[in-house]
Amino acid sequence: MDTINRETYGAAADKLAAFAASADVQRIGAVAEEILSVAGLLRREPRLRRALADPGRSGEDHAALLRSVLTGKIGDDALELLATLVSGRWSGPGAMLDGVELLGVTAELSGVDRAGDLGDVEDELFRFGQVVSGDPRLASALADSTSPLEVRVQLIRDLLKSKAKPATARLAELAAAGFGGRGFDSSLTRLIELAAKQRDHSVAYVTTAVPLTEADEQRLAARLAELYGREVSLKVDVDPRIIGGVRVKVGADLYDGTVSRRLAEAKTALAK
Repeated sequence: MDTINRETYGAAADKLAAFAASADVQRIGAVAEEILSVAGLLRREPRLRRALADPGRSGEDHAALLRSVLTGKIGDDALELLATLVSGRWSGPGAMLDGVELLGVTAELSGVDRAGDLGDVEDELFRFGQVVSGDPRLASALADSTSPLEVRVQLIRDLLKSKAKPATARLAELAAAGFGGRGFDSSLTRLIELAAKQRDHSVAYVTTAVPLTEADEQRLAARLAELYGREVSLKVDVDPRIIGGVRVKVGADLYDGTVSRRLAEAKTALAK
């Protein structure tokens, strides 16, 4: 987000945090569902999206328009959070839609956190991503933006039914819709990172040639926590193609100690 969008979103995020601190899990979940439903409406209605982000209209006008459209259709809690969001300054309609989606996801994760399920949801999203990436036909089906969203959502529901928490399925469905204007894989990765952030964790994507032992994972997590000054959630993928060693990616940082990398470097050096 740019400075304007960050400040605008921050006001709504602060109000959401205050609300979530005193509301119960069911109430937080209902607000999350309503905000994400409004995000879906804005995704389908570009004229409304443009009107709510029109720089030629005041914030009060934006909030009044929102209330005229949504009063009686969503609860007061969600309506007031969204009114705060749209009454600020946005760099454009797309940025405003991203803000609504992010607010809905943050509300969803707040409710999951209150229920004590946040770590499970984070892990389930990662494992689901691994399942998808390991099946080319499934990956293609979920990434196909020309396919009706309803078809892709139903596919996710069928795959995750009775196998994951409801919040995991809802967030995976949002990834299929293109959370933040991203593709499915990128959306899922971003949602995993937001879930970790809600727990004040960083995410480390670890690739190994063979499975790590529990002791190995604990040592690696402790070393990364020491390095980054916060707890680190490991997401481990086993890929025999790296031959040996470990690759670790945390944000923009990449630590590649794999045998495959060293062989590639040696091959390049010999070719010179």
